[in-house]
Amino acid sequence: MKANWFFLGLLSLVPISVAAEVLHWNPIVIFFTSVLAIMPLAKFMGQATEEIAVVSGPTIGGLLSATFGNAAELIIALVALNAGLTEVVKASITGSIIGNVLLVMGFAATFGGLKYKEQEFQPVVARLNSSLMILAVFALLMPAAVHFTTPNYTPGSMNNLSIAVAIVLIIVYVLSLFFSLKTHSYLYELIDGEEAEEHPKEKVNLPLAIAILLGCTALIALESEFLVGAIGETTQALGLTPLFVGVILVPLVGNAAEHATAVTVAMKNKMDLSLAIAIGSSLQIALFVAPLLVLIGWAIGKPMDLDFNPFEVIAVVLSVAAVNSIANDGRTNWLEGVQLLAAYLIVSIAFFFHP
Repeated sequence: MKANWFFLGLLSLVPISVAAEVLHWNPIVIFFTSVLAIMPLAKFMGQATEEIAVVSGPTIGGLLSATFGNAAELIIALVALNAGLTEVVKASITGSIIGNVLLVMGFAATFGGLKYKEQEFQPVVARLNSSLMILAVFALLMPAAVHFTTPNYTPGSMNNLSIAVAIVLIIVYVLSLFFSLKTHSYLYELIDGEEAEEHPKEKVNLPLAIAILLGCTALIALESEFLVGAIGETTQALGLTPLFVGVILVPLVGNAAEHATAVTVAMKNKMDLSLAIAIGSSLQIALFVAPLLVLIGWAIGKPMDLDFNPFEVIAVVLSVAAVNSIANDGRTNWLEGVQLLAAYLIVSIAFFFHP
């Protein structure tokens, strides 16, 4: 409840950010008020989605959660893509993956581990998620490898390669949903039970949840316009690079709600659910959001490929390797959480100094 009151307080920044944009205040003010305004909107959008999912049944509910799980990040990325900020969009994709596997998992394991000596989770599901994360890394590596090993590389050929890879990733994502919701749903029963405890069915007000979901979606789109419009002048004024803003700052906006939820359930010793939130969000970004942006960009004439900055790819590879090494034994403790947080801090510092 405390987190809810905190996010309710941040909602006051929505009208402030609108005033800042309309009255042409300093771009730095517009940027940070819109950033802070998106955080509670993403939180309440996530809560509304979860409540609708609870009353919709396991299959439809699972599809809803899978579709809207990273809606805030997708909306911000779409607005940035439409504005031609392709590099910021790509940086936000890698930043979301890194942030979820290192920062969210790190906080969850640390705070959960301070309350419980060791926390266990299902190793089978963890290994399945690890293999999917490796596929995501593979998909990020291949376009970059083609770029740096092909003398006659052209943007057109990279776009075609990216579209093909995007289609493969979306197919795998759909198959992974079929696996978790249908053929092997029994593997996820513990996670489903923990999630149901967090959202009791009898407390759900469906019309209100739908209204909140639609309202938050519209407001996030509006705030994203403000944020994207102020990025250029803000980065110049603060001496930050678009890469740092995309990898570190933008993902923090959309992931703030997930941070809070993952830590909260970890402190209730529901590590399976916490892991599902962190790793599941990363998988959704890598296997669904990123390829969807490639296809949408192609459709609207704003092409975006999967040829990521080599530094970003290295950071993602190391982040996935770090979380996989910790998650393989089916248990976590506070020291492992600290290690993930330290890794995220190192990555953040490296991106800050990266030109």
